[in-house]
Formats: sequence, C-alpha cells, structure tokens
Amino acid sequence: MNFETFSFASRRSNVIAANGLVATSQPLAAQAGLDVLKAGGNALDAAIATVATLCVVEPCSTGIGGDAFALIWLADEQKLYGLNASGPAPLGLTADFIRAQGHDQMPTTGALTVTVPGSLRGWQAALDRFGTMGLDTLLQRPIHYAEQGYPVSQRIARAWHASTEKLSAHPDSRRVWLPNGRAPLCAARFQNPEFAQTLRTIAAQGPDAFYLGDISRQIADCVRAAGGVLTQDDLAAYQPEWVAPIQTHYGDGFAFHEIPPNGQGLTALLALNIVKGFNLPALGYGTADYYHALMEAIKLAFADAQAYIADPRQAEVPISGLLSDAYAKNRRGLINREHARPPLAGNPPRHGDTVYLTVADGEGNMVSWIQSLYMGFGSGLTAGTTGVQLQNRGANFSLEPGHPNEAAPGKRPYHTIIPGFITKDGQAWSSFGVMGGFMQPQGHLQVGLNLVEFGMDPQTALDAPRFNWLQGLEFGLETAVPSSVRADLMQRGHQLLPPETPLHYGGGQVIVRDPDSGILIGGSEPRNDGTAVGW
Repeated sequence: MNFETFSFASRRSNVIAANGLVATSQPLAAQAGLDVLKAGGNALDAAIATVATLCVVEPCSTGIGGDAFALIWLADEQKLYGLNASGPAPLGLTADFIRAQGHDQMPTTGALTVTVPGSLRGWQAALDRFGTMGLDTLLQRPIHYAEQGYPVSQRIARAWHASTEKLSAHPDSRRVWLPNGRAPLCAARFQNPEFAQTLRTIAAQGPDAFYLGDISRQIADCVRAAGGVLTQDDLAAYQPEWVAPIQTHYGDGFAFHEIPPNGQGLTALLALNIVKGFNLPALGYGTADYYHALMEAIKLAFADAQAYIADPRQAEVPISGLLSDAYAKNRRGLINREHARPPLAGNPPRHGDTVYLTVADGEGNMVSWIQSLYMGFGSGLTAGTTGVQLQNRGANFSLEPGHPNEAAPGKRPYHTIIPGFITKDGQAWSSFGVMGGFMQPQGHLQVGLNLVEFGMDPQTALDAPRFNWLQGLEFGLETAVPSSVRADLMQRGHQLLPPETPLHYGGGQVIVRDPDSGILIGGSEPRNDGTAVGW
C-alpha cells in the first residue's frame, strides 16, 4: 500500500486502528458500532448495531422495511460466508396482474413495488450464527435516537428533501417523515416515536414481532390498501438464505468476492475479468486509455447482467460460463481501443439509495454489510403507526414475457445492493462497498482496482474521481477528471454528460487489514456524510 502516492481532492485522512474499526455513511451510526466493539462485541455485533442505527438516522436510504446482503469473514475458520436477506415478491403478484394494471414496465413507487422485507430476519440469522450479543442490547442506541431525536446530517437532509413529493402522496408517510409539512433541515432534531416503539417491541420479542405480529398486519394492510397484494402469510413465510460467495482472481494473490445472483455483484466480477487482461498500469492511471478500457468493460458487464441476473431459484443463471476465462477473453476482444461501442449481451457457455457499512474487530473478523430501501424512501409507503417505510425492490423486475427476471410469485428481483470483499493469498484483506443503485458494481470495479492494481490507501481509493455509466454510450464523469481526458473520450464516441450535471457517483467505505500486523486502515466516502472511527 502506497500512502500519498496519488493525490486527489479530499478533506479526510485514513483512520488507522488496532482494536477495531467501523466505517459507514453517517457518523452517529459509526460511533454506535464502535461502542459495541469497545464493550466487547465482535465485528458482527457492531455491524448490526451500526445498521440498526442507520435505519433511524438515515431513513431515506434504509430501514427494516428493506433488504440486506452481507459478506462475513470468520477469523477462526479463515472462511468467508455470504448472506442473502432479500425478500421475494408476494405470492399473489404476477407479471400478468401488473400488466393488467396498465403497466408495460415496472412502476418505481407504490404498492406493486413492495417485496417482503428481508433485513430483520437477516440480522437475526447473522447474530444466531456469529454474534455474541442480542437485539435487546444492540437496538438500544437506535431506540434512543428514534425516541429522543437526533440532528439530521447534511447530505441526508438533502436526500430527504428530494423525496418530499413521494412522501406527500401517502398520509402516513407525510405524517411521519414531513413534520410541519416539510422535510427536516440540516441540523434539525428529528424524532420518530412510532418507530422507537416498533424497535422496542422487536428488542423484547425478536423478529417474530415484525413478521408474525401486529406489525406484519399493519404492513400488509398498508400495501393492500394502496393496491398491492402482500399478505401476512408472505411475511410469516420469509427466511434469509446463506449462500456461497462467487469470486474472480486478480493479479498477485488477490481475489474479489461477491454475493451471487439475485444480486448484481456478478457485474463487478465480469468487468474485472475483462480488464485483468489489459496492462492497466501501462495504460496509466487516469488517462483516456485507462478510462476507456474500464468504461467499455463495465458496459459489456452490464449487458450480461441485464440479460441473465435473476433469482436462481426460479431461473437459470449461467454463473460458471459468465465467469470463465474463455468467455472473458471473448468479451475483451470486443473492445476497440479507439472507439466506444454499444453494450450487447453475450452468449456464455451454460452449466446446468442504500447504506453500506464495514466493520473489523481486533480478532480478525470482518463484515461487509449493505442494506437498502432501494430508491429514496423506497415505495413511498409507511406502514400504519409502525414508523416503518417499505422498500420498492420490485421496481427492478422485468415485465418482458419470458425474461429470467420477469416478475413472478415468490421470486426475488434483480438486486442492486452488493457488499464487496477482497482476500490476498487466501486471507482477509479488505472489506469494502460503494452504495448507489447501478453505480455499485461500477464503484466496486473502480475502487477495487485503485486498491489492488495501484496500491492506493483506502481513503485515496475513495477520493479518486469516478465515471458512472447510465445507458448506451452515455456516461457521467466527475469534474476532477481533466478536460483533456474528457475531450479524448468524447472523440472516441463516449457521450459524456456536461460536467455540471447533478449525478450520484456512489458512497463507499473501505477497511484494509494488514495480514501481518493486524492493523486496520479505514477510509470513508467524501461524497456523503460518513466517517470511519476506530480504537
């Protein structure tokens, strides 16, 4: 790792600690996790305390009405575990039913987009397997903030305001999230006593209080009153799934790990497989040649992702073929070094708004956890007097007849949220993630290469400018990229948005663990309110 070899605009230094480190998108939540580590909890305990606090202090991005994924490194076993806590469509939801409502593509808000919330069952499954503390302990800080209030932070206030119209359309959302008829301003104290009571009930009774009790009744009633089909039986039947992470090897002993579909982590691995065939250092970091190679690779990866990623319980996802060296070589051969090309899916060989946090403890355990409602405040629906906002993950289903991701009863949709993990020589090296919808695999590609290929420290890897592919040949490119590079890329046919165009380039966190000393080095995204804290 080369500290200060690269220099990008930032106001932050790395956080370096020996006993534990937490990095996430809101400082109060990071401190909640750090306090758990100081009290003797392990990385998983601290991760749950952190994400539960995020559900209170960053409600535009996450909540217990959403889904979660995690990659968990257990030091004693030297093994990486994957957790898929994403919920399926209600059993009463079919593509024909949605099309009969007049839709030729999935709506982005409202009851038809609500899938079963998976995060809370995911918390409990992870704690049952790896934790040392219970929800009765870990929910105390978020209960306090919900009940007593907390000052809204800067970027979160901005995102909250952007959802005003969505929240205004639903009476309970308007009442809970728009006090006095407007989103709270930066530094204003916000309280959510209804959610505090919900958390108290869960702390006392466990997740069953959410999935089986009066809370589930209120969730189902809310969705059905708004025209959806979610039932209490859908909620009661839900269980998360432990999954084997997928991976690709890169360079000298490194391996990138992701959750398999229905998540889009496969997209990042497809792009990494393509670019590892180029000599990226020879192209030169930050040059037009460098950006062109990555931009063409991510377009090809997304073309395959959109064609093949679906719920593997209901559709074939040819992961082995997509990640094979031969297929990567074929896709790499499609890249013209001088000209951009439209993204097209290949034919692989077949074999039969979001929050992110990362935590590492002093024993070598590491957790990469991501959780989301999808778009700001999810579906826009809030369930009765629970203070729980409901996700709009169903918006990512396809309505194309026969598509692997076509909406269907009990099916999990294509999911954007992805935790990332990097091992070196088979040992835990980095827990990282970049939240932000379809920016996430692009962030994994760019930040991951910054770390592994160019040896950047975590904060520098996050500070570096990014691109964001939108569609076709269209990209956003951050203003820190020199104008000469922009001009070169446009000459090659890339359609770049004007530099001043408002666009989200992701929100990331990184922890790197030195395998020899155990020292932890953390960075936090300068593009949001987050922080890294350690002891």
